[in-house]
Amino acid sequence: MTPFVPRWAAPILFAVVVTCIMTCIVSGISTVSAVGLSDPRLGALWFQAWIPSWLVAAPIMTVVAPLVRGAIQRMTL
Repeated sequence: MTPFVPRWAAPILFAVVVTCIMTCIVSGISTVSAVGLSDPRLGALWFQAWIPSWLVAAPIMTVVAPLVRGAIQRMTL
């Protein structure tokens, strides 16, 4: 497959994809835990919880991931 995303955009794309998956799962678990699987509003409630959490998590990940990566590199051999 031919790459189509510039190399400089890789950390941003990584943050967007990872936080999308993580916040989707976590907000889904939290929503089901709060209202149950049988609640007819489950989908709407989950979506209302997921979007704001993802909008917060993605920019934070773009800042935190490089800091954590650097810290881990300094701690390991």
